[in-house]
Amino acid sequence: MHELSLSRAIADVVTENANGRSVTTVTVRIGHFRQVVPDTLRFCWDMVVDGTSLAGCRLEIEHVPAVGHCRTCGRTWQLERPVLVCDCGDRNVELESGDEFLVQSIDVLEVI
Repeated sequence: MHELSLSRAIADVVTENANGRSVTTVTVRIGHFRQVVPDTLRFCWDMVVDGTSLAGCRLEIEHVPAVGHCRTCGRTWQLERPVLVCDCGDRNVELESGDEFLVQSIDVLEVI
């Protein structure tokens, strides 16, 4: 279950960037080809942050579809499988999206 190590990595990034502020929500963008199970990631997130300064922080997941682009014929399409072959038969295909894994935003409470 790599979601546990991913949750730990997210928590480390968030803690480092929160600078001691209280975090309410973390949004991550995860590409289709990363093979992350959202419910499992959320479950692991709750385990990882329990008892820490991030306890109660909500994890939001934005799914990024895999999109390929054929450099030969110009076709762009959504991929379901990691097979980078265009309908025109060419393998000169680039992955435009679907491999992302990043912390998109961190919502913090400002203390006045």
